[in-house]
Amino acid sequence: MRIRGRVLASEGNRRRRMTSVKVSGTEGYADEAEELFRRYEAIPAADAHRAVLHLLPAAPGRILDIGSGTGRDAAWFAAQGHRIVAVEPTDALRLRAMALHRSPRIEWLDDSLPDLARLRLRDDSFDLVMLTAVWMHLDGPQRRRAMPNLASLVRSGGAVIMKIRHGPVPPGRRMFEISPEETIELARIQGLQPVLNLRNESSQDQNRAAGVTWTNLAFVKAG
Repeated sequence: MRIRGRVLASEGNRRRRMTSVKVSGTEGYADEAEELFRRYEAIPAADAHRAVLHLLPAAPGRILDIGSGTGRDAAWFAAQGHRIVAVEPTDALRLRAMALHRSPRIEWLDDSLPDLARLRLRDDSFDLVMLTAVWMHLDGPQRRRAMPNLASLVRSGGAVIMKIRHGPVPPGRRMFEISPEETIELARIQGLQPVLNLRNESSQDQNRAAGVTWTNLAFVKAG
């Protein structure tokens, strides 16, 4: 029994170490969780994603929401009958989102780019992969590592949709200015064909005032 107790304690310590590791790109989000919930949940998902509504699956399918944040988008997809894996590495966001958006159609997962190591162990695939305000948190080498992993998770004929932020970096955050052309080329190498490249202003008043804009990119995986 003592040996079993030591094994269980060791496993618990490993889990604690695993969840305490800071994921690059998540800096600042835990400290601002309350404000982020206030701001994001005040904007309807359909408004936030107006530029790509025509690309979303019409019939219920499988959706991967990477960087699911407050869970607003996952809940929106679930209400339409989709089944969602919502990936969010920041505990302060994921745990509160789970409590706020309770749905049997949403599975919450602690994982992160560029590797998505836990998700890829499952050999899963999706009709749609969403990355909203995520891609700009990865540096160049991380983006090159991430794109093959994203492509491997999309079914033939499925889509990847990204919303990439441009503009001043908020204090305490880690972001990079990324050209659409770079991302499009990385996607093409992995068999993801571009179908949308659209830049528009932010839907949040304070971001617009700061000069923040967004690029909407969408890709379809060749059959």
